[in-house]
Amino acid sequence: MERDELECFLILAEELHFGRTADRMRLSRARVSQLVQRLERRVGAPLFARTSRRVALTPLGRQLRDDLEPHHRAIDAALARAVSNARSINGVLHVGFSNPLAGEIVLKAAEAMHTEHPELAVEICEVPMADPYGQLRRGEFDVQLTEFPVREDDLSGSPGLFTEPRTLAIAAAHPLADKDAVSVEDLVEVPLLAIDGALPDYLLEHHVPTHTPSGRPIGRGPAVTNMQEALMLVAAGKGALLCAAHTATYFARPGVSYVRFMDAEPVGYGLVWRSADSNGAVQAFARTANAVARDLASR
Repeated sequence: MERDELECFLILAEELHFGRTADRMRLSRARVSQLVQRLERRVGAPLFARTSRRVALTPLGRQLRDDLEPHHRAIDAALARAVSNARSINGVLHVGFSNPLAGEIVLKAAEAMHTEHPELAVEICEVPMADPYGQLRRGEFDVQLTEFPVREDDLSGSPGLFTEPRTLAIAAAHPLADKDAVSVEDLVEVPLLAIDGALPDYLLEHHVPTHTPSGRPIGRGPAVTNMQEALMLVAAGKGALLCAAHTATYFARPGVSYVRFMDAEPVGYGLVWRSADSNGAVQAFARTANAVARDLASR
């Protein structure tokens, strides 16, 4: 039995009037008649006795109504519970962040969420550099604030929340460290540290490009799995690292210089979650994080 046949039958069994049934279903009377006739063909016998003056249930129709009504109420109740749970903002929301600046935004959003939705606990944790989406996919995070781009078929996200300039982390003894600013074309002068992990090709190319905009190849240094390891190798002169501007503040280190780019695209950030698991808490956090990011950007 199709859903529209079920709804039509039960409403007509209650109203016993094709016009009122059509009004309640926002259908034409002809469409109501079609649905009833289709159901009767499916059953193999009349469910309603129709005359020019009245509509009545046949004995078979009364039996079907009595059998269907409790199940229909149960279905409606189950759907209502599902909708309520999807929109509810309670329990625990696990939020990941990809770097310290993203963590600062997430922390401020979590504090705001506690004020607005005290029944929701927000727990935050850093996303590993070498596995940007694994924990999200496994359900260890419900949502995460991460660098864009994200082009994963099973993940959805918000529009970009904010951007920041890119910078180059390089050994203080390297000639590029003496410049006020570098160009992306200057990357031919130093190998870039690779990232050892489960990064999709497009994201790896974003963080560790293989060529400059003019097509010249960029060398490869050792592969790393975390920021501390990367900066240790940078200080040792083993390679350079493309990073966001905030890295100079959060990861100041002897032997490492941070030089701004004059022409690199900025780093963009946004929220990402599993497409199949967006719920009220995730959407509320997205709205709150967006407001926090806007507030910080306006200062």
